[in-house]
Amino acid sequence: MTTPVYHVITPGDHYSPRTGSAVPTVVHGLATAARDGDGDPRYRHAVVLQADTYRPRYDSADLVEFDGVPAPSARERYLDAALGRVGGPRRNAARYFQPAVSSLLRQPAGIVLAHNATVVPWLLRDSDHVPVLYAHNDILRTYTRRESARSLSSAALIVAVSESLAAQLKEHLPTSLHDRVRIVGNGVDTAAFTPAPPRQDGPLRVMFFGRAIPEKGADILLTAAAGVERSDVEYVIIGSHGFDPKAPLSPFETRLRELASSVRGTVRFEAFVERPALPGLLRSADMLVLPSRWPDPCPLTVGEALASGVPVIASRRGGIPEALGDAGILFDPDRPEELTAAISSLAGDPVRRRELGAAGRARAEDHDWAWAWGLLAKELDGLAV
Repeated sequence: MTTPVYHVITPGDHYSPRTGSAVPTVVHGLATAARDGDGDPRYRHAVVLQADTYRPRYDSADLVEFDGVPAPSARERYLDAALGRVGGPRRNAARYFQPAVSSLLRQPAGIVLAHNATVVPWLLRDSDHVPVLYAHNDILRTYTRRESARSLSSAALIVAVSESLAAQLKEHLPTSLHDRVRIVGNGVDTAAFTPAPPRQDGPLRVMFFGRAIPEKGADILLTAAAGVERSDVEYVIIGSHGFDPKAPLSPFETRLRELASSVRGTVRFEAFVERPALPGLLRSADMLVLPSRWPDPCPLTVGEALASGVPVIASRRGGIPEALGDAGILFDPDRPEELTAAISSLAGDPVRRRELGAAGRARAEDHDWAWAWGLLAKELDGLAV
């Protein structure tokens, strides 16, 4: 018997390689792993998707389409949080997800993975579906334990992408729900992300890939780069403050360009790129720096760089140490001088770069999407539909 697995992503998000959004990438990775190789006849994946989103779509899952409604405003989200604290329902979030849920109710009973969608288990509480909350971020930070108990009582499981995130979630969960929390780390496509032969010429290339927002810390990299006493290093900053490469620069992006003037090497800025371009970009890097300020639960870029055989220097924050393991270098983002020292050391040590690249590739091969799907499938096997 084949059980449907329905992935509910945020209405308006795109199940397409044209987006840089992490959640659709995770869904695509899991669905592809379940389908490819020997396949997994126990489950058939479908994505519940707003009809007017980007094309082309990934072909890894079936689609259940619906017509969306406008997203809640900032004021409406604030009102939802206030109502939740006094025992009321989050009406605006419920309105936003209701079209997706209505489309689900017309489908055969299955397991519903609600990706960052805390309201979906509550909306499905009287249905034949089995809801699972799949947390990619600290989505309960505005919830009291009382509200979490009410909203998530019908969730059969609560999946977190790292131990770090699980600990954050448990701070907002009643103890009665702690035993429903499971850890399923993010995997990586080791066929798409592969090492490149060593480059014989050109500058040493240090790459940042991520949104150009303070939380991601590109300014930390440029501050550290100003202390690197080498002129043969090229720093490539890839990303925009949103997912539109043609958008005007934000104040933070303008600040990055000011910081670049103090760097001895060269600094090159590139706007947001679609996911198909990422493997080639990473293959051209000599090291990747992930200088996040915020406790990033399980950034995909770590695994993608490791699979590409690129040494990673990353913040000691959130789930990043879990994703990196012993295959990279960690630093304190509040101490840019640590990053300066790490870049300088690796820049002058090609043997160490090769060693880290090989260790990273080995770790990625052990933590691909088949590994992640295996962890998730083991948990889903225990659910009765």
